[in-house]
Amino acid sequence: MDSTSPEPSLYTVKAVFILDNDGNRLLSKYYDPELYPSMKEQKTFEKNVFNKTHKADNEIAFLEGMTIVYKSSIDLFFYVVGSAQENELMLMSVLNCLFDSLSHILRKNVERRCLLENMEGVFLVVDEIIDGGVILESDPQQVLQKVNYRADENPLTEQSVAQIIPFYTENALFACCCL
Repeated sequence: MDSTSPEPSLYTVKAVFILDNDGNRLLSKYYDPELYPSMKEQKTFEKNVFNKTHKADNEIAFLEGMTIVYKSSIDLFFYVVGSAQENELMLMSVLNCLFDSLSHILRKNVERRCLLENMEGVFLVVDEIIDGGVILESDPQQVLQKVNYRADENPLTEQSVAQIIPFYTENALFACCCL
């Protein structure tokens, strides 16, 4: 075996971020603390990635020793970052899972306004797909099932509130009875 090739690792994803069409950060998660330890370094990296990719027709970029797969939709850019040796197909499966899951949650309105209105769902989706850089899931249906979301139900925020109200009402009645 070649001694220069790196050891295989479960820590496939180095970062995930979503930028708007001006290159501004809407969401980012960095899984390798040594990669870009400060917020300033992260934003500089994101700006460099955006400048390289926002006008390109490709789906893969190589920058600063990183493999970057990306996709755009209306006014959003989705990025998944791995090491230079990482399999692009693995990273692309994560990107597609993220995009398809969010498309379902946002009811096919994958745009900045809808994304910002549903950020708690977006974070849940990212956390179900990747944990600490390890890919947990790449099937959008499984991700949606895990975040307990159905397209025919209320949006995630309304669903959560509707589930919590009976709990608090019941506990409030219990507290009143005990006084």
